[in-house]
Amino acid sequence: MRVLVTGATGYLGGRLCAALADAGHAVRALARRSSDVSGLAPGVDIAYGNVTDADSLAAAFDGCDAVFHVAAAVEPWLPDPSVFHKVNVRGLENVLKAAKRTPTVKKIVYTSSFFAIGPTDGYVADETQMHPGKAFCTEYEKSKFLADRIALQAATEGVPITIVYPGVIYGPGKLSTGNLVSRILIERFNGRLPGYIGDGYDRQSFCHVDDVVSGLIAAMEKGRVGERYLLTGENMSFKQIFNMAANITNTKAPLFHVPLWLIEVYGWISVFVSRITGKLPLISYPAVHVLRHQWSYSCDKAKMELGSPRNLTEGLSEVLLWLKDEKQIKF
Repeated sequence: MRVLVTGATGYLGGRLCAALADAGHAVRALARRSSDVSGLAPGVDIAYGNVTDADSLAAAFDGCDAVFHVAAAVEPWLPDPSVFHKVNVRGLENVLKAAKRTPTVKKIVYTSSFFAIGPTDGYVADETQMHPGKAFCTEYEKSKFLADRIALQAATEGVPITIVYPGVIYGPGKLSTGNLVSRILIERFNGRLPGYIGDGYDRQSFCHVDDVVSGLIAAMEKGRVGERYLLTGENMSFKQIFNMAANITNTKAPLFHVPLWLIEVYGWISVFVSRITGKLPLISYPAVHVLRHQWSYSCDKAKMELGSPRNLTEGLSEVLLWLKDEKQIKF
């Protein structure tokens, strides 16, 4: 098949392009002129454009059988919050319009986020949960909620769209915001994060980047049109992640907890510094708001229809060895 991937130069999009090319598909990557395309797999065709520029999408979509819409602004905080709506909401609208105008496009696989499903304090949710839409930890969460409503509406109108909701993605690869777990492990093993994050109440659903890629491709090949699929994994706190990492590497686990209120103060200071330096912070106060909730999900539906993810011990072991080989951490 000839497939288009938006967000192709990002952490997830880049690995998706490589996997699609390896599977024998003709891959076209949508990339901004300012993007670094050197990491794209050999043989991937590049179409320069932007999901915020509707006109640029027409040429990119031309002749494609399927579209993977992966592009998104994924930061928990940006100095200009309007970027989230422009990229994540308006960008999806532009993609849908372009797909409707391209007769060859038979399938759209939209990469949403677990944030669009909403928090799960005290229970485990599945694809039937709808975000209440009343309160949001971050502008990113709000934008993905709004985009989700647009995608679901498009499905009711007959658009051949399948929606996938990755959990917290981890794995080897680009150390961007999309690879937050690796960045936190680097901080932990280099002594810049000496304690546990909070009291261990938080829960996230972790999924290896290559399992998300496999799920996306399976969604194109056999995912049902109009359906939602959670591409998640094991539900754990960052305290459990730190303990698991200590066991895998035979190193000491943290001896104390860093309270969330203190991390939030640090997040406010980091945002203040970011406004001066222009460098985005690793920790911001909206990210701490996320850690005050639980985000636990069942991926049973995806397991049955798309394939099963690897277990977290196996995946985390791979990541830690990769970070060691990259000389990012020592153990």
